[in-house]
Amino acid sequence: MVEKVLQLKCGCNEYGWGKQGSKSLAAQLASKTPGTDFKIDEDKAYSEMWFGTYPVLPSYVLETGEDLQDVLDKHSKELIGDTVINKFNHTKLPYLPKVLSIAKALPLQLHPNKDLASKLHAKDPDNFTDPNHKPEIALALGPFEAFCGFKPLSSIHKLLQLEPLQQFLPDAKSSSFSDKTLKEVVRNMLKASPDTIKSVNTALQNLPASSFGSDTYIPKLIPRLAAQYDEGDNGTIVALITMNYLQLNAGDSIYIPADGIHAYLSGDIIECMARSDNVLNTGFCPRADRNSIDMFCEVLTFQPHDAKECILPAKTFEKSKNGKTKVYAPPLSEFNMLATELKEGESEGLGRIEGPSVMVVTEGEGSLVVEGKEYKLSEGYVYFVGQGVERKIRASKGLKAFTAYAE
Repeated sequence: MVEKVLQLKCGCNEYGWGKQGSKSLAAQLASKTPGTDFKIDEDKAYSEMWFGTYPVLPSYVLETGEDLQDVLDKHSKELIGDTVINKFNHTKLPYLPKVLSIAKALPLQLHPNKDLASKLHAKDPDNFTDPNHKPEIALALGPFEAFCGFKPLSSIHKLLQLEPLQQFLPDAKSSSFSDKTLKEVVRNMLKASPDTIKSVNTALQNLPASSFGSDTYIPKLIPRLAAQYDEGDNGTIVALITMNYLQLNAGDSIYIPADGIHAYLSGDIIECMARSDNVLNTGFCPRADRNSIDMFCEVLTFQPHDAKECILPAKTFEKSKNGKTKVYAPPLSEFNMLATELKEGESEGLGRIEGPSVMVVTEGEGSLVVEGKEYKLSEGYVYFVGQGVERKIRASKGLKAFTAYAE
């Protein structure tokens, strides 16, 4: 009989935008997995702890050291189940969950849709390592700042009337402003020289705050973003003038569709995405790391087009027996995310999930009971749970756990 619950050992990567040493929640959680060889170096920036089977940073079964994907391949029917295998035509996890710890802006980016991802993968498999799209959600574990999607067209057009910004309009005298115009504006901003960006930033900071309407954060954020990368980084103007700036709190979530422009700015989050690692970068990074501006602009989508449209509200999970679990269900088929929060002494029951799931504990202690067997829960513990089982979660100390699943 196959064990339905497998405790995992997961890795943490070290991109420059991550939080330093033990300030990084991702690193803290990775270091607390029992039996792990991961040790925090206070001189390193730790950015992402990954859970799953993506080959760049795979998870391993703690007890045996096996690659989780090898176990899933051997026992796919029992662990993944026919429903998910038939839906996605493979025995891999169709999603990739992570914990991100963000100290400074991630690159201004979008993830190519399936059609473009397939072409890029065929042409350049070293840089585009799979043919899949990558819609994603970001769930805040505390205060979280992000640029996500575009502002309403009328808001962008109004800001572009400011004298320093008029140069980016294809036709400054035209009163019409469409998505097509916005695409040209973004292209012009991205192609501007570093000196142009520096002078625009300086000019914007010298304007009175009232010039920016309700977007009074713009002149305040310019020096912060300029200090993180470069005073001439094109991402600053694109993000501040055309994109929604969001300040979220624990439990808030945003959804980013394939081809949706975004850049996370600060905070600790749970991120989950379709199984892909493809990305096009074009700001908040060295020029040598940027992808083609023309390709970036060509595939831009213009949804969402308002801060409200970025938000993914939580709903009560219909299989929750005690009402202690919420579900974040993005409008795509690869995955949903559960958030279970229990006070000391509380418990939760979850009905059968007809597909594979991965759970990470970010706070507290307790136990997980599946098919009569009990497993310890504590900060940094990660479990794979096979399809078709009920589970009970108990908290001996206030507990927060997040579960990605597919059905």
